[in-house]
Amino acid sequence: MTERLLQPSLGLDLVRATVAAALSASRWVGRGEKEAADQAAVDAIRAALASVDVDGVVVATEGEKDEAPCFAVGERLGSGRGHKVDVAVDPIDGTSFTAKGLPNAIAVMAMADEGSMYRAPSIHYTNKIAVGPEAHGAIDIDAPPRDNLKRIARFMDRRVSDLTVVMLDRPRNEALTHEVRAAGARLKLISGGDVAAAVETAMPDDRGVHVLIGIGGTPEAVLAACALKALGGEMQCRLWPGSAEERQRGLDAGISDLDRLLTLEDLVSGGSVFFAATGITEGEFLRGIRFHGEVARADSIVVESASRTLRRIETWHPIGPPSPPS
Repeated sequence: MTERLLQPSLGLDLVRATVAAALSASRWVGRGEKEAADQAAVDAIRAALASVDVDGVVVATEGEKDEAPCFAVGERLGSGRGHKVDVAVDPIDGTSFTAKGLPNAIAVMAMADEGSMYRAPSIHYTNKIAVGPEAHGAIDIDAPPRDNLKRIARFMDRRVSDLTVVMLDRPRNEALTHEVRAAGARLKLISGGDVAAAVETAMPDDRGVHVLIGIGGTPEAVLAACALKALGGEMQCRLWPGSAEERQRGLDAGISDLDRLLTLEDLVSGGSVFFAATGITEGEFLRGIRFHGEVARADSIVVESASRTLRRIETWHPIGPPSPPS
């Protein structure tokens, strides 16, 4: 594989796809219909990528875990002409947020050279720790949270009490919440959206989030890894089978070492990685879709690893006049 395989313009193609998904999903915000919102976003991404000259295969996606309308692992995206790429995609990270009209729903996807993304479709959850560039080299997923936080604080020239840890608010993470609090760090519990949370640890403007810890989705780990690689952050993971049955599914799928440490390079290798996200509902990471008469405004980011470039993009889209009241 060579750096020239993926052109910089691919980042803009990804943004067009996430914007299309966000615009389509935004019509379902607050309507209580998760599957309809998901389906609208899926259809929009397929259509947006149909004319993009890549031969993409989906290797990480949310649909299997959530039993929601989504892409299938192995599904091909793009025109089928051009470079072969791996695709990680979550048309709506925060489907419940969208259905309920809550903040922090985003459309997100990533592309990288063929064969470079980690594939574990049979294991839905992963134990993760992620930090930004300032703390690169500080983390050890096998160490207690207290030790990790001390090292992160030292790398970042801060006190542990100055650090904010973000974690999914789930029963499976309850023991970790006690350990983080006992270490003296601040803890931000979130009800979903750990892709954005992981990426925020590495954003060049300080978002007040310094480390992500805990068990979350495996597709989200791959998506976040793509952004962290491009931004210079670091991530370590281990698969977390939730049951003996799921562990057996993993073994049957050919994952021989379920306890293997996964580094950022294991999650996404190579030097040509693109990540894009667009806000659906208002959020801390990205603003949501806003309607202004006959146009809609979208807020997106795109990052690419080759140049370590992050772009914030605001786009305005004609949507036609509002429908008359029925």
